[in-house]
Amino acid sequence: MTPASGAADAARLLDPSLYSGGDPFELYADLRRSSPVCWVDREGGGFWAVTTHPEVSHIGADPGAFCSSRGILVDEIGTTYESPPTMMHTDPPQHTRYRRLVQPGFKPSMVRLMEAGVKAKARVLLDRIERGQVFDVVRELSVPFPLQVICELLGVDGSQWPRFFDWSEAVIPGEVEQSEEQRAALQAEMWEYLIGVAEERRRRPAGDLVSVLANVGSDPGGGGEALSEAELAMFLIQLLVAGNETTRNLLSGGLVALAENPGQWAMLQADRSLVPSAVEELLRWTTPVISFMRTATAATTIRGVAVAEGDPVLLVYASANRDEEVFGPDSDELRIDRHPNPHVSFGFGPHFCLGAALARLEGRVILDELLDRFESVSIAGPVERTASPVIAGVRQAQLVFG
Repeated sequence: MTPASGAADAARLLDPSLYSGGDPFELYADLRRSSPVCWVDREGGGFWAVTTHPEVSHIGADPGAFCSSRGILVDEIGTTYESPPTMMHTDPPQHTRYRRLVQPGFKPSMVRLMEAGVKAKARVLLDRIERGQVFDVVRELSVPFPLQVICELLGVDGSQWPRFFDWSEAVIPGEVEQSEEQRAALQAEMWEYLIGVAEERRRRPAGDLVSVLANVGSDPGGGGEALSEAELAMFLIQLLVAGNETTRNLLSGGLVALAENPGQWAMLQADRSLVPSAVEELLRWTTPVISFMRTATAATTIRGVAVAEGDPVLLVYASANRDEEVFGPDSDELRIDRHPNPHVSFGFGPHFCLGAALARLEGRVILDELLDRFESVSIAGPVERTASPVIAGVRQAQLVFG
């Protein structure tokens, strides 16, 4: 494979310091201008980096031409699985079946039923904020809040969220400074716990999503096919990890962005009808999932560039969400009234995030509750970001609400 022009710069897409520094956007803009479809050499296998919105959207919507079953992270290039580690690693028709099974737990009507509980959890955490005092929004709010919501969704004790946090962190490359052995041990512990919960729900079903999944196919007259242990674990791990990581970093990164743009907070105070629009703009701005990979299933072209069958293709969502050709000359500005806002933060096509409605609800509830309590928000210290090229995480952000 001959690298396209600009490939040397594109190799920085895997540089941890680019993300811990918090500003990969200059690189993204350079790639969009010079080589929007660019080959990146790496040990273990290279890939195409795609940084423009139309192409990212098109590829994400076409699992027939660009599959997920050969891996969704560049670290998985060349890896094969006996069974998919997550539903995100599947393609139709397998993905269609899996999605149909779990979809009922996330449909808008079910999410609306959770709203009262989501608000109650938010209020308990937000009541701890003292006006004018430094508040670590990551540790005190954006970590526990979505994990407590996920605990409710799974029907498990919400006080266990710190344990769930450790497990979730161990799944994401670059999130924590742990050895592969430590990460593997935590993931094994998570598997054992969640399968144990599922087995308990088979014996004593309750009104939660775990009970639904654990008992798929158990109706004698239903003719359904039961999920294997590996499939059950796949579902439950994805619900735990994806269900809290995106929302956590939307809240952390979003509140930091509002603190850095006080005029936007003032706009929200003046017009509370902008809250839903603000959530969408914060999703675009933070892009909690930076990128995922697909693999070309046949020889094709992307933006005029020849791509061979079997080539990995990295969809850089965080770049697509700043594409000037789609979002205009102010794409690098935070605008809570942005409309239209066709961001790709929840993915695209068949893999559109199942938990999108829940994440939007959680974001809206937090903004509404904070706006009820405080007139301002400001930065009180350095913002510490994760070094992950996959998740746009924030490890620490000290804010002051006034």
